[in-house]
Amino acid sequence: MTDPRLLAALGLKPTIHEEERRASLRSVDRAVGELRRGDGVLVRPDGGPALLALAAESVTDRALALMRDATGTAPRLMVTRQRAAALGLIKDGPGVVVFEPTDPLDAALVRQASDPAAHPGPPDQGLSGLSAMPMRALPADSDDGAAAVVRLVKLARLLPAAVAAPVARPVASERLMARLDLLSVAAYDIAEYEAHAASSLGAVAEAAVPLDGAEATRIVAFRPTDGGQEHLALVVGRPDPAAPALVRLHSECFTGDLLGSLRCDCGDQLRGAVREIARAGSGVLLYLAQEGRGIGLVNKLRAYRLQDADYDTVDANEMLGFDADERIYLPAAEMLRRLGLTRVRLLTNNPDKVAQLARCGIEVVERVTHSFPANGHNEFYLGTKRRRSGHLL
Repeated sequence: MTDPRLLAALGLKPTIHEEERRASLRSVDRAVGELRRGDGVLVRPDGGPALLALAAESVTDRALALMRDATGTAPRLMVTRQRAAALGLIKDGPGVVVFEPTDPLDAALVRQASDPAAHPGPPDQGLSGLSAMPMRALPADSDDGAAAVVRLVKLARLLPAAVAAPVARPVASERLMARLDLLSVAAYDIAEYEAHAASSLGAVAEAAVPLDGAEATRIVAFRPTDGGQEHLALVVGRPDPAAPALVRLHSECFTGDLLGSLRCDCGDQLRGAVREIARAGSGVLLYLAQEGRGIGLVNKLRAYRLQDADYDTVDANEMLGFDADERIYLPAAEMLRRLGLTRVRLLTNNPDKVAQLARCGIEVVERVTHSFPANGHNEFYLGTKRRRSGHLL
């Protein structure tokens, strides 16, 4: 069973049964798969009508017409407030913006509104139709379904924008599901997905993997019960649960860790952390499946294109419609707990990691500096992390 202390840290009630949690995780995971395949899903909010939703990346004029015919209502465009702000339509902040067109949407406008590569400029350079539409700015915890739809697209690691058409009555929703073979998912399950997935993590495999400079290393793989992405713990030596362990939280970086990209310092940080933990005698490096600060590899490559157009790493993420940092630290906290560690010395230059891990119930007794010199390609990137993300040297 899930540790009730973790549930308390996550703000969850420990009364939810494990089978209910598994069903909740499965429904969201299946809905994510549908969106990634370009299919629609039915999102059921706590209040208001259900929404037939489709990721903006998959929109075609034919799909928009089918949505109108199936629901009898006009599809609406939903984007994050960050994306609407990047288009110059509203001030930045949390939440979503819903555009309610008086004329039918067309796929080209949806792509331009959601993808900076399709339309890099402000609305007066080609998106005047969007700026003229009635729009509603909603908080992130809105119960009308729009926030849940956009959150689901984010979980799918797609651009954070969608089109959705309301289905007015429950009976109509059931008929629509049967006729179109739609998956249905509750907005509550979408909102709680990451917390539920983290609390369900369990060790599924373990093996000794001697590393260069840290031969006494074993890797423990953790997987949530919905079969989602695994996170890895590189355990060096035998950390003493009674003492603060030296720990590094490392978000996976395909380009830096594996390819040796010079755009970032991730590869240096990964290998340097393993060496530092080995020198300390023992400790843990958590290798977290949170590519691109949680936006995924494809979106990170999109952000790189924007950085090549002179946006910094923070602005590039926000131009795409994401937060500057989309990572969560619930999986890291649960993995440490499963390893018997609740007090750590954290290898990081990011004070936010210290604060977030503490919020999840892990005591950080010391922040240990972990920095590497620039290489000629990443000075601007490292400077941005210091100036805008508060990283320390």
